[in-house]
Amino acid sequence: MNEYVFKIGDFAIRWYSLLILIGVIVGIYLLEKEGKRFNLNNDLLFNLAFWAITMGILGARIYYVIFNFNLYKNDLLSIFRIWEGGLAIHGGLIAGIITIAIFCKKNKLRIMRITDMCIAPLLFAQAIGRWGNFFNGEAHGAATSLEHLQSMHLPNFIIEGMKISGIYYEPTFLYESLLCFIGFIGILIIRRLKYVKIGTQTGLYLMYYSVIRFFIESMRTDSLMLGGFKVAQIISIILFIIGLGIVMLVSRKSKFEDLYNNVYTNEIKY
Repeated sequence: MNEYVFKIGDFAIRWYSLLILIGVIVGIYLLEKEGKRFNLNNDLLFNLAFWAITMGILGARIYYVIFNFNLYKNDLLSIFRIWEGGLAIHGGLIAGIITIAIFCKKNKLRIMRITDMCIAPLLFAQAIGRWGNFFNGEAHGAATSLEHLQSMHLPNFIIEGMKISGIYYEPTFLYESLLCFIGFIGILIIRRLKYVKIGTQTGLYLMYYSVIRFFIESMRTDSLMLGGFKVAQIISIILFIIGLGIVMLVSRKSKFEDLYNNVYTNEIKY
């Protein structure tokens, strides 16, 4: 699979970078659209998205480099070539959440409502971003056969894209992309329920994505490792517990208390 959209001399546009950019643009659009329901200024949300995405990408890269430092120790400048791949979503999530918390504290916004608003854009961006892994020939599963891939009725361009150095691989990037998109549709439905509470979407996302990532990671062959354990599976367990705790906590409130769809401005601030 060609990793370049086009290449002219030394100038090149990679699919990986383009798909991340598309995910960012669509994500900001979805966030601003949801923000209108709560009387939040577009400039405020754009600034939030800018810093959260910037720090998220930085966190994703640092996280990946830490657990793969052997790949970069002989060429430290390669650490900065993120367009070649090497972003870890869990590092991005951690850095993004910290950035959102600081931004909300500074601007007197309720953190959980803002993170709830970010869940749908995040899932959509993740669904798109995994296709960048496809074009880079990474984030795949174990070796498999052409017959197995054909039996799944996959488009031929995916089957051939999974042929790397003459060997066919399980398209785990595709499984995660589809499951993230299903989660995106689910969140759009959940957020319109009459009695959904602030924090519910955040908690459900942490649980849902953690389950996805735990099982997808068990199929992947390029996982970040810590000793004999896959780092993503450890983090997934931790995030699932946090998500479950959030859902249990908000569910204890009364039916009409702390509703996400309360659009009054005074419900947004501390």
